[in-house]
Amino acid sequence: MSAQGIASQTGSGPEPPNSPLNQGRPHSARMYDYFLGGKDNYVADRQAAAKVLTLWPGVMIAARTNRAFMQRAIRFLAAERGIRQFLDIGTGIPTRPNLHEVAQSVAPESRVVYADNDPIVLAHAQHLLSSHPQGRTAYVNANVAEPKTVLTSPELTEVLDLSRPVALSLCALLHFVPDEWDPYGIVGQLVDALAPGSYLVLSHITPDFDPEATQRTVQIYHSGGIQGKIRSRAEVERFFTGLEMVEPGLVVPHRWHIDQDTTDARVRTGDVTDAEVSFWAGVARKS
Repeated sequence: MSAQGIASQTGSGPEPPNSPLNQGRPHSARMYDYFLGGKDNYVADRQAAAKVLTLWPGVMIAARTNRAFMQRAIRFLAAERGIRQFLDIGTGIPTRPNLHEVAQSVAPESRVVYADNDPIVLAHAQHLLSSHPQGRTAYVNANVAEPKTVLTSPELTEVLDLSRPVALSLCALLHFVPDEWDPYGIVGQLVDALAPGSYLVLSHITPDFDPEATQRTVQIYHSGGIQGKIRSRAEVERFFTGLEMVEPGLVVPHRWHIDQDTTDARVRTGDVTDAEVSFWAGVARKS
């Protein structure tokens, strides 16, 4: 299960004063970092990740496939659709290439705003600010559960012009948003604030391919205090209501615009199963 999630994923209260990053408790962002092969994780994260791996051996493939989808989608929007503004919510611990590095490799003048309200991500945020001189990046410390705090933050309004098209990235985020937070309302508010010609890039874990493994994985996350919900194809499709899907529509992420720039050989060659990945992913345009 991905950790490109929102902050406060381990609860709504403040971190313990003697451990601001709560290293003794598993955290979804650090677990996701581990699944991606990163080093910004601790014993509690690795122990929880090991439990997930026993139930869902393909989780590392899933994490890397999802990351590769994000990179392809951003490259496509920059190169093929001329998008020069990007808003990435639920940023997670920086993993190169980061979204702005992908966009600016196509168009150096691209502007990117990252948003999260996780102290763990904030501690690494400087890595997200290494913009190309022609472009610009910024980090917003705000909670997706309160979209207005993201959209009206001075960090965002100084970098992005919301009267012009923006690509909104919500990759591997919404399965950390439980139904009681009104995830569809959150996405609706974010999309409504964007200009016509904007795009939504979204990926979401699903139980559709391996219900037993994914549901038991969710139980591990819940036991660690990490909330959320996995959703079916129909439930994920609902996030795109009113938008025009880009071909090939809502698919497992390793089937979305595969190209030779995809770094993971198994993804590039198609040697990945839908059950290993267990995600739905898509890109859609706002008319």
